[in-house]
Amino acid sequence: MKCLLPILALLLIASPVQAQVEEATIASLSADLASGRTSSEKMVRAYLKRIAAMDRKGPRLNSIITLNPQAIAQARALDAERRAGKLRGPLHGVPILLKDNIEVAGMPTTVGSLALARNDPGRDSPVAAALKAKGAIILGKTNLSEWANFRSERSMSGWSAVGGLTRNPYALDRTTCGSSSGSGAAVAAGFAPGAIGSETNGSVICPSSMMGLVGLKPTIGLIPRTHIVPISHSQDTAGPMARSVRDVAILLSALIASDPGDPATADAMAHAKDYAAALDPAKIRDMRIGVLRGGAQPELLARYETALAVLKGLGATLVEVKKPAMEGMSAASYDVLQYEFKADLNAYLATTRADQVQVRTLEDLIAFDTAHADREMPLFGQEIFAMAQAKAGLDDAAYKAAREKSLRLAGREGIDAMLADNRADLLVTISYGPAWPSDTVWGDQYEGPGGSTGPAAIAGYTHLTVPMGLVRDLPVGLSFIGTAYAEQTLLDAGLAYEQASGIHVRPSFRPTADTGPELEGHLP
Repeated sequence: MKCLLPILALLLIASPVQAQVEEATIASLSADLASGRTSSEKMVRAYLKRIAAMDRKGPRLNSIITLNPQAIAQARALDAERRAGKLRGPLHGVPILLKDNIEVAGMPTTVGSLALARNDPGRDSPVAAALKAKGAIILGKTNLSEWANFRSERSMSGWSAVGGLTRNPYALDRTTCGSSSGSGAAVAAGFAPGAIGSETNGSVICPSSMMGLVGLKPTIGLIPRTHIVPISHSQDTAGPMARSVRDVAILLSALIASDPGDPATADAMAHAKDYAAALDPAKIRDMRIGVLRGGAQPELLARYETALAVLKGLGATLVEVKKPAMEGMSAASYDVLQYEFKADLNAYLATTRADQVQVRTLEDLIAFDTAHADREMPLFGQEIFAMAQAKAGLDDAAYKAAREKSLRLAGREGIDAMLADNRADLLVTISYGPAWPSDTVWGDQYEGPGGSTGPAAIAGYTHLTVPMGLVRDLPVGLSFIGTAYAEQTLLDAGLAYEQASGIHVRPSFRPTADTGPELEGHLP
């Protein structure tokens, strides 16, 4: 918070907004910068003024924890580079937001917890370093579901002790989903053209789907996880969230790297390329797409049928796919996450500065939360922490068995089998249903569609969501799911659908959503 309030106060007396930024894309801003229609400094000031007016005032979205105090100075420097003929690519001078579990030098990385409120080791994560190298301006850090939604089974998406509750710009009383809650809300509200979230299981796809964005969960091993506060090295990845498929492709291209601190990325550079330049929506005509179905309320199913008709009209071959039972997959994965959270978090905490972060282990963190329960646990507890603390080490036979089972059921016997048995290039399904009401008593209500995120997340495969329209004025998304390193295929299909459907609806910042009687029994 110490970085946020002085900047907001300054912007209240700043010059009028110089550019219309709330609906801009990365691609359109890059074009405006290249043509001289605007500058990075004007752009940053415009975004900061919009944040000042809407994140802590007006609808009070509460999407941003910290703003970069050097953002304007960095914009000026990048403008000077442009005038001198030094161009770093399509992100040159474009503001981007990062989820507050991704380290950026000079800004605390809190993961929403008071225990890490002063955590600034003074280093850039590879994600932040890559964006800076490409000329992006890290505008700030976004709020998130505390500890990336891995503290309690009754947690409330979008809430953290540091950042409070993030609100959905489409209906302020509805969930943002999570855990990349602030990243999604901020982009949807026009606080930046894009953001980087992270996902272990659904944390990029769900907020993107429920707030009208394009979101990509990349294949594990494409983007380094070093200096990102972890849950699970088997499933964690950063992922781009933006208003268009092209913007997501631009961000993905910038983030791919091999990093010695993350062995999973050893082969990442074999898949590095300009995914945006390679986009070819015409390829959908040669695609065979597996269609997954499941129970959902009628209006959502109608939206899905319309989306399928669009894909068919584009020339894709649609084939009905039966989803395997995958019995025991989710339970095995949950065990894996608990084992890995204990090990991975303890390893991360050991790299933080002891003068900034007193908790050095998960056990210390549990004790901290207990001692500060009035601020850390007013809404829900920390039973997942306790379960993780009770786990043995990663050499435990039970951990190895759970990892083998979850990976096999999600991958080889799950997504891979569905693709192979149906000679499909990718799968499509409903991402999630409409956003449910934020509930401080019972927490999140994951009902209806949404199981699509599990197999791809557990297998480590790629998953793209693209806006599918509105159900009772609440956004819903269409999922494109592939095997490992199928990002280009998904992006091509997603772009073809995006262009043909033409769907993008601006948020209205309504106090509440009127879902109507037809949805009773289908939405919590």
